Amino acid sequence: MMSLIRFSISPTTSVRSSPFSFPSLQLHPIVCSPVTKDSLSSSSSSSKLLNSSSTSSFSLSLKDVKRNCWAFRVRSSLDTVGPTATVGQVTEVTKDTFWPIVKSAGDKTVVLDMYTQWCGPCKVMAPKFKDLSENYLDVVFLKLDCNKDNKPLAKELGIRVVPTFKILKDSKIVREVTGAKFDDLVVAIEGVRSS
Repeated sequence: MMSLIRFSISPTTSVRSSPFSFPSLQLHPIVCSPVTKDSLSSSSSSSKLLNSSSTSSFSLSLKDVKRNCWAFRVRSSLDTVGPTATVGQVTEVTKDTFWPIVKSAGDKTVVLDMYTQWCGPCKVMAPKFKDLSENYLDVVFLKLDCNKDNKPLAKELGIRVVPTFKILKDSKIVREVTGAKFDDLVVAIEGVRSS
């Protein structure tokens, strides 16, 4: 007899095995050992810890359930459930998700690209901003469409022109770069990272 357990793993989720009580079944503990993505599809009896850059689904096969039965408890290392940013990518934020993401970033540097859909220089900077997010993995990169829905946040952050790049540290704005000035943006990011 073969059973299939499906579970999802995010970059900050660890999967630890734990015996689960079934009245008629004898359970065996699972030995902890590190694994890779490739070994997740095997029927190994090990605790799983995955460090990846995106949420993925994997399957774990359990053979002969009557003799060897395991249950898995999935625990996230995140303290709270809410909006999150992905390292190595630019995350789109809104007036509702911006501050929670900034606060969850802790002491990491946060760079916010404030843009509009109709802005030509914003479109020129977008792929360069994406490249920066892939190069600076210790920095959180966000973008905010300054449309009517997000106008209250744009006003709160004091936007005057687009694109505007706000650089935050410890939930406070510490630098600003206005216009499509890529070199100035890089210098500003480097300065805040090293402080």
